[in-house]
Amino acid sequence: MKVLVLGIGNVMFSDEGVGVHLCKALEKNYKFNSDSHTISFIDGGTLANFLMYIMVEYDYIVLLDCIDADDGAVGDVYSFDYEVMPKMINWSGSAHEVEMLQTLQMLDLAGDRPKTQIIGVVPKRIEPMSFKLSDEMKKAAVVMEKTVINHIKELGFKVEKVADFSVQDMADEFSKAGYDSSI
Repeated sequence: MKVLVLGIGNVMFSDEGVGVHLCKALEKNYKFNSDSHTISFIDGGTLANFLMYIMVEYDYIVLLDCIDADDGAVGDVYSFDYEVMPKMINWSGSAHEVEMLQTLQMLDLAGDRPKTQIIGVVPKRIEPMSFKLSDEMKKAAVVMEKTVINHIKELGFKVEKVADFSVQDMADEFSKAGYDSSI
C-alpha cells in the first residue's frame, strides 16, 4: 500500500499552517519502515485541486489540516475517516479548506479518491504574514503527532523517533527562508 501524509495549510498565516508544519516535523522526526508499504510526506500548501493528480497515485491518505467544528474549542483535535465525517465538522475555518473538501468530493465523483483519514485541529489565530503559532496550537500539535503516529502504526509501519523538531521549528524554517516580510 502506498501511503501519503499530506500537510495542508497556508504557512504564512500562523496557526493555519499547522498541517504543513506537522507533516514536515513528522518526516524529520521519524523513520518509517514496512515490508509491504511505502510512505511519502508532501507539503500540499493551499494547492487543493492541483493536488488531485498526486493524490490519486496513493492507496491511502492521512490529511493534516485546520478544521472548524460546531462547539469545537481552539486546539481541539479531531481524527476521522472522510467517509464518516462527523456532522459537527464544517471545514470552513479558512480560505483553502473549502477547496480541499471540494477536492476530495471531486475525487469521489471521479471514483479516484484513496481511503482518507483526516486529522484536523481548530486553530486559534489566522494572521497574515505571521509564522508564530499560538500556544494552543503547539499543544494540539503534540496530540496530532501522537494520533498520526498511532494511525501509521495501525497501517503496519514500524516507527522510530530520530529527532525532536517541533511545529514551531518548522514554521521558523519558513520564516528564515525569506517568507517573512517583516525581516
